[in-house]
Amino acid sequence: MYGGLFFLSLSLSLSLSLSLSLSLSFSLCLSLSLFLSFSLSLFLSLSLSLSHTHTHTHAYTHTHTHTHTHMHTHLEHTAKCTHSVVMLTQVHVSSFCLSAGHGADLMLESPRRNTMSVDVPSYLAYEELLNRMKGGIVIVGPPVPAIVPPNYPVTLKIRAEGSGSLFYQWFTFKNAEIIEVPNGTEADLVVCPRKSQSFVCRVSDQHLQFVFSDWIKVDVLDCPSSGLPVNWDGAPHIVIHLESQKVRPGKRVTLSCAAFGMPPPNYQWYQNGRVLDDQTTKVLQIEKASAEHAGSYLCCVTNVNGESWTEAAEIEIVTPDQPCVPPRPTATDKVALLIGNLNYAHHPPLMAPTTDVYELAQHLRQLEFRVVSLLDLSKEEMNSAIEKFLQLLDKGVYGLFYYAGHGYEQSGRNYMVPIDAPRPYSTVNCVCVQRVMKRMQERHTALNVILLDTCRKWYGVDQRDRHALNVSEVMPLAPLGNTVYGYATCEDAEAYEVQDAKGKSTGIFTKYLNRHILQPQKVTHILEQVSEDLGRDPLVKGKQVCEVKHTLKEPRALTDPVRTAGHTCEVRVRDSCWRRANVLPKRELMVFPSGVKVELSFSALFSNVLAVFATVKDTGGKAQDCAVTLESTPRLEDIFSGPNRSEDLDSLLMSQADNTDSNIRLCCLQRLQKPLEIKVSVHYSNGAEGRRRLTESRLVDVGMPLVAAWSLTPPGASGAKRAPQSYSSRLVHSVANLSLRPHTRKAENRVDSRMWLPSSSGNQPEENDESDL
Repeated sequence: MYGGLFFLSLSLSLSLSLSLSLSLSFSLCLSLSLFLSFSLSLFLSLSLSLSHTHTHTHAYTHTHTHTHTHMHTHLEHTAKCTHSVVMLTQVHVSSFCLSAGHGADLMLESPRRNTMSVDVPSYLAYEELLNRMKGGIVIVGPPVPAIVPPNYPVTLKIRAEGSGSLFYQWFTFKNAEIIEVPNGTEADLVVCPRKSQSFVCRVSDQHLQFVFSDWIKVDVLDCPSSGLPVNWDGAPHIVIHLESQKVRPGKRVTLSCAAFGMPPPNYQWYQNGRVLDDQTTKVLQIEKASAEHAGSYLCCVTNVNGESWTEAAEIEIVTPDQPCVPPRPTATDKVALLIGNLNYAHHPPLMAPTTDVYELAQHLRQLEFRVVSLLDLSKEEMNSAIEKFLQLLDKGVYGLFYYAGHGYEQSGRNYMVPIDAPRPYSTVNCVCVQRVMKRMQERHTALNVILLDTCRKWYGVDQRDRHALNVSEVMPLAPLGNTVYGYATCEDAEAYEVQDAKGKSTGIFTKYLNRHILQPQKVTHILEQVSEDLGRDPLVKGKQVCEVKHTLKEPRALTDPVRTAGHTCEVRVRDSCWRRANVLPKRELMVFPSGVKVELSFSALFSNVLAVFATVKDTGGKAQDCAVTLESTPRLEDIFSGPNRSEDLDSLLMSQADNTDSNIRLCCLQRLQKPLEIKVSVHYSNGAEGRRRLTESRLVDVGMPLVAAWSLTPPGASGAKRAPQSYSSRLVHSVANLSLRPHTRKAENRVDSRMWLPSSSGNQPEENDESDL
């Protein structure tokens, strides 16, 4: 009996539980059904709204019955609605209605006026989810506007997702009409606009659904683009910098800044380091200047890819009785490349370029120039060095190029003769000066100076030389008003070098240039003084006359100060590149097994000539008569050694060798193809073993010092195949008794069988002919 009652009670409990379970399931189903009803209602309402918008826009596109402004306004209206800027008509969804307020949130409102806040990003994510649920098109990566120079290639990209294949069509606005962009049927559109242009893209699918992107504008700023990096990523690149001004009280002050950027950059102005909150456009204007407006102004230009700063501009408020003197010009940096060729393989050697380059480099360093000085370069090495030099130039930089060596003029072009030029040579074997100036000007420097201490003798055009005939390859320079040529001599004339009683050789032009170059005067005035001094020199009077050509529109001087404000990024890049060619090995103290301590130190005579010094610091108590020798691997010869080199020149080059026990000069470092090693050997006597000499050696790896780090001679090139040599043994004439007698820097461009036929004694050059004087 109790068993039956227990069984009946258990059955009732199970039935009740099952009933409750079914009731709960029904409740859950009902809730899910209501949620789906709400979602579907909202989905249909939004779909109708979007469908209406897209249909309306599509009608504008194909009928062209509305203007670009109306279409742009309508698309803007749609976008603003999405971001809750414009009030939307309430859409009833189940027991709620959805509306957009004027704030940053969307409001879910019930008939009882109870509201629930939903933030905009959540709503947009929900809208995108609905589009995906219905298989619609969603733009996930809209095109980005840009500000670029004329004819600059810009890639407009749109990224969209949808069901099946998507189709693209780009449109632009031209002559008051919306037109299709020819061949604009890909997600990426490459355009090279000559003037500002707007674009929009329609994305559609096979279900005849479509969506439009927002209109974007590619603004064209009519400024030169050569300063843009090769792989520009769209970061702000300033092309119009600020200019300092002196103004009277009450007058208007206008500072302008402009920059390229993808997307277009934002501007923020600063005065004396203080943010000007209300100045966020590319033009800062002060209607009535007063004392409170004086100071230093900067503009920071930013976008999502980076930031850039202008150079500082000084605004000075002057009193009526104070003259408005124009501010002194400044440079963002100063860079100089000096090349001296003296040891020619097939032409008479020269003596003066060594001293000329050395002393001029010392003066330019005093003027804050970053100097790279090189001796004895082949054509390939000259071109490589010039390319590196050009990379150091940029907007606002002062660039100076100096060459001493053999040269000539042909068809109005000046040519520099490399040390490996054949005899006879042609333009294809030489380096064109005008091409160097054109490349310098393309870098939009503030000042370009080329100084040539070389001959300008005319040589006729060889009809077999196609390169000489095509002189139009070098286009005329643009009228930028920033170029200066300083020629050591006039057209069809020779340049001379002199040698005094002590054997010191200098080019006459460079001799007077070094005398005046440190003066704070306009660079053309300096060259005029050089010309006057040279004209009074009795050695070359009537033989050599300096010539100056320029297009300067501002009183720029080589002594102008350097102001890097607004160019810190470019300065850091330039400094890194320049330092690579000027890094010296570190001083090192070596301890040998015998206890002898030797200090190894280094000095740069030129950027491709390294002086190595060894000094015995301690003999260890056992070593006697200690001596040190130095050798290099690979072996680098000293081009300054030889019987005709004067003591005066040696003292100039080795002034730092005082109080050292051994030194060597390693030349032509640009031809190094592997790290340089210095072998330091200590020779000494040990009193315990009699007078027998003992030797201990150590190798020191000094890497790729100075200009070797620039790799001017690539592997396998002609310069790399031959080891650096000493040409000094080729000087067959004595100069001891030729006090103050001039030598010409003319390299005859003809074959002389008496002088230049190969012989068992080697390829001996002719003596410098002084009888012409």
